[in-house]
Amino acid sequence: MSRTSFNDLLDAGVHFGHLKRKWNPNMAPYIFMERNGIHIIDLYKTMAKIDEAAAALKQISKSGKKVLFVATKKQAKEIVAQHVRRVNMPYVTERWPGGMLTNFATIRKAVRKMTSLDKMIKSPSFKNMSKRERLQISREKAKLEKQLGSIVDLNRLPSALFIVDICKERIAVAEARKLNIPTFAIVDTNSNPNDVDFPIPSNDDASKAIDLIVGVMIDAIEEGLGERKIDKEKRLIEEEHEEEFDEKGALEPAFEEFDEEEVVAPGLIARKPLEVVPQKMKETLGEEPARPKRPRKIISKTSKKPLPRK
Repeated sequence: MSRTSFNDLLDAGVHFGHLKRKWNPNMAPYIFMERNGIHIIDLYKTMAKIDEAAAALKQISKSGKKVLFVATKKQAKEIVAQHVRRVNMPYVTERWPGGMLTNFATIRKAVRKMTSLDKMIKSPSFKNMSKRERLQISREKAKLEKQLGSIVDLNRLPSALFIVDICKERIAVAEARKLNIPTFAIVDTNSNPNDVDFPIPSNDDASKAIDLIVGVMIDAIEEGLGERKIDKEKRLIEEEHEEEFDEKGALEPAFEEFDEEEVVAPGLIARKPLEVVPQKMKETLGEEPARPKRPRKIISKTSKKPLPRK
């Protein structure tokens, strides 16, 4: 079943593309027609691409990996940030910091600096500083928070990127392609869909269209995280049962008693197994009296005859 309907896409204005003179020839397979000098996107192909991208994002989130959302357009900032906070994924809604993926170690240093400044502000020694030093530290911390505050939990390179308007975020697309990171993107008629792995032909300027598509992607990620949580709980329950079984120990094999006259096979008669009971156990049980020990013979070394007993 499709994650979206034709009418929902139509109401959100997903089908509106750019002017004909601004089109990219690689978008020809996704264009339905031209009306009043504006290209109209084929919504049936958009539905298919949405389902394909949502299934891939669901598998990525189910495996416990991170997806980085990039949207620095004015009409997409708040929408993307609001949706992504639901699943605790990293996102970039301010200026894309150059080298964020290709020079990830330097970005991590800046994030660590931001956390150290935050601890410094919360410490009691911060009040003992001069007013000028406090202003400098707070301004630097606010600047880093604005640029990198949404990627604090990103300890390693993301497993995928979701981009709104690849023309505006061309640096992010180039870095992801250089590192072979899968890219998902909303692609308009003025963009090249071959630059990304999972293009979604849609209007990337209308806030309603962005809200609809990003919401579907976040729902798919939420489903993947839910399935991952269920699988983890099942695994924990299975491990607990295995530990209980190990504590009780394996069941002892039961020996079957056979009668001597019971025929197992033609010409063969089953015999009872021999009972091997230690001698001391027989003595304690009283089944057999203990045999007296015979005294040792003392032999002379010279004559090699037994000496008389005392």
